[in-house]
Amino acid sequence: MAVIYQAVHRRASSLLCRLHSTYVRKMRYLNELRENDSLCRQAQTSGTFYLFHNLSPFLQKVGRKYLVPQLSATEMKRILEKFKETEQCIEKSVLIGCSDEHIPYFALDLGWDDSSSIRALEKSAIESELEGSFTDLRKALFVVDEKDSPLLASAQALLRWHDSHQYCSKSGQPTHKNVAGSKRVCHASGIIYYPQMSSVVITLVSDGSRCLLVRQPSFPPGMFSALSGFCDVGETVEDTARREVAEEVGLEAQSFQYSASQHWPFPSSCLMVAGHVLVRAEHAQISMNSLELEAARWFDLEEVVEALKRGPKTSKQEDGSILPWFPPKQAIAHRLIQEWVKQQTS
Repeated sequence: MAVIYQAVHRRASSLLCRLHSTYVRKMRYLNELRENDSLCRQAQTSGTFYLFHNLSPFLQKVGRKYLVPQLSATEMKRILEKFKETEQCIEKSVLIGCSDEHIPYFALDLGWDDSSSIRALEKSAIESELEGSFTDLRKALFVVDEKDSPLLASAQALLRWHDSHQYCSKSGQPTHKNVAGSKRVCHASGIIYYPQMSSVVITLVSDGSRCLLVRQPSFPPGMFSALSGFCDVGETVEDTARREVAEEVGLEAQSFQYSASQHWPFPSSCLMVAGHVLVRAEHAQISMNSLELEAARWFDLEEVVEALKRGPKTSKQEDGSILPWFPPKQAIAHRLIQEWVKQQTS
């Protein structure tokens, strides 16, 4: 038995090493592409491309599924030639990842440099040619396969960053992207700009037997979610969680337990740091900040379980009222709510 166990252990260890080595090689290859313009330019000739138009990703609907097509470099060249674009258009692309086989992924926005009238025509022509549609990212993230959502989100965030950082904040002169799009440089001031994310803390507040969920005016009708807010300069995650709970619902957080993090592209590239906050049950009277929120209330376990079964289409009642529903599973708020349910039922 000992011999068999050792053989199985060696085989498992060998597999783990190979998987680890694949990841390490992949990360180092991507780093090379980001740092070496010549290598990255060469990679553009063999990579695959995700298309965007004014920051909206291109999708194809097949049956009931929405797919995110990857265009080969050859297909990309054909499209550009058909619409009388030069291959220099590829220079606008940004590197967003690669496969385990080191096939690089690039994102390219075809709608940036056109006037509004031509832009609409070009958009419809591309959609017709490729038999798909450019879809608002808020919708796209919730209809595509889960593995594609993070890639689309990071691609749009990087494209948006380049669009809004074309000039140096010190010299006022144009900045220039490297081939991979991992940075922009101002030759006048010598400043190198790197893409950044804003830190946001999202917290599910509980008094032990209930959880607190809120509505912002911008939410779809009926949707409730966890509290969230941007980190102020100098704050820790715990500081932000405590302040946001106090500001928005008038409660004092006793503890913060980290759950997970998620990149979120709205309103502009954010790192969502998620956690659970506990407040005292005897001091759980909500005092809502109406400047920030439209509604805030406690939900018991039964209400939460029922609301998790609903979506925007199934929440509307015959009398016109709308029952509460929660963010879909792609959102980290959904994870927080599921974790709370599991904790209550364990």
